[in-house]
Amino acid sequence: MSWTVALPEVVLAVGTMALLMLGVFRGNQSTTLVAILSAVLVVIVLGLSVFGQTGEAFGGLFVENGITAFVKILTLVGSAVGIIMAMDFFRREGMQRFEYPLLMLTATLGMMLMVSANDFIALYMGIELQSLSLYVLAAFRRDSLRSTEAGLKYFVLGALSSGMLLYGCSLVYGFSGFTGFDAVANALNSGEGVPLGVAAGIVFVVAGLAFKISAVPFHMWTPDVYEGAPTPITAFFAVAPKIAAMAMVIRVLYGPFGNMVDVWQQVIIFISLASMILGAFAAVAQTSIKRLMAYSSIGHVGYALVGVAAGTQAGVSGVLIYFALYLFMNVGTFACILSMRRGGRMVESIDDLAGLSRSHPLMAAALAAFMFSMAGVPPLAGFWGKLYVFQAAVGSELYVLAVVGVLSSVISCFYYLRIIKLMYFDDSVEALDRNIGGEMKAILLACSAVILLFIFVPGPIAGPATAAAASLFGG
Repeated sequence: MSWTVALPEVVLAVGTMALLMLGVFRGNQSTTLVAILSAVLVVIVLGLSVFGQTGEAFGGLFVENGITAFVKILTLVGSAVGIIMAMDFFRREGMQRFEYPLLMLTATLGMMLMVSANDFIALYMGIELQSLSLYVLAAFRRDSLRSTEAGLKYFVLGALSSGMLLYGCSLVYGFSGFTGFDAVANALNSGEGVPLGVAAGIVFVVAGLAFKISAVPFHMWTPDVYEGAPTPITAFFAVAPKIAAMAMVIRVLYGPFGNMVDVWQQVIIFISLASMILGAFAAVAQTSIKRLMAYSSIGHVGYALVGVAAGTQAGVSGVLIYFALYLFMNVGTFACILSMRRGGRMVESIDDLAGLSRSHPLMAAALAAFMFSMAGVPPLAGFWGKLYVFQAAVGSELYVLAVVGVLSSVISCFYYLRIIKLMYFDDSVEALDRNIGGEMKAILLACSAVILLFIFVPGPIAGPATAAAASLFGG
């Protein structure tokens, strides 16, 4: 039956509802159990995604192919790690409520549906399921003004972006007569030229999706939400939703609008340039490491969009590799941030990292590797991620985009190297707590291994990413 193509999503939905019933009947005393079972459920769904079927389901509303499977695996890895990282944090902070892992599960379900959507209506439903869960997660610390403010800003701006997306979809529907990706592509390819209404619709659709990946000029929510949300939720925001949204950008632009590269390429080039430049300069003045990571993520989205703008299979392959490596760089960095405690309390200032190499030499070494990698210093993984997308841009003769990308990457080295300088050359006023949870050590070890070993063993990431990109182009 066709619904078996969506078996991972069905299992995730049913499992989430079962865990919701467990939480409802047992209350907050079941928080740890629900969190553990949620992580197990995500791992089971991950296995189903790895060995799942390809094809269409639900009348063509849902599609499963190489690129959707690859992105779902990355998203599920980010979600599982996010749930695990949150367990100890919420226990320490006295915020043991069973809803948080369930909200992460529903957000993950929305991401998976969004990635596999083959229709604008299905796309919108997946986006809203993800977004509604993320709004609540951002404001999860109800007694914190910053967290409440973060949730409210995210909700208001998210509603605006959803309106822009819907308006764009309505324009595309009005001028093509269809909402399905394949039908829209066929309708637009059969006529002469691109109707002005469709071009306007594409701009609005791109604007709505750009908000989800926090690309300039739709990035306004990112620093405040990153800073205000609980740190493990920020880590979750930084990886899973962003990877899923970038995949949706690729599928929309290369699917129904695949033969209109000239129409949307200029918009993507502008967004990419603005994101890289703002991400490079705005992070320099930050004193909070979470706000620094917010502006850093905006810059990284700009680099990834370089590959999207190329409009080629090599560009898509480069984006997938880039975000696979971005996942491990960010998860590892946020594991270090979550381990930054003084007197049992979280600290978030960059200056608190001073002298870390003397009190926590292994954590300092891991964080240094992540910073060098995000800066694009060879031979670490981040360098190769940027190389792939810049090569794709050069191959499409987008020389200005590639040059600006390299220059902004050099500028961003300032704030990454500043953290390394603080850890190794400055003296700490008061050392951070030495006790680091076992799960954080395991996450740091795994992420460090990926970043360091990618140059020697790129196949496990580069091979599937190349195959996934080929599936988008009929390969």
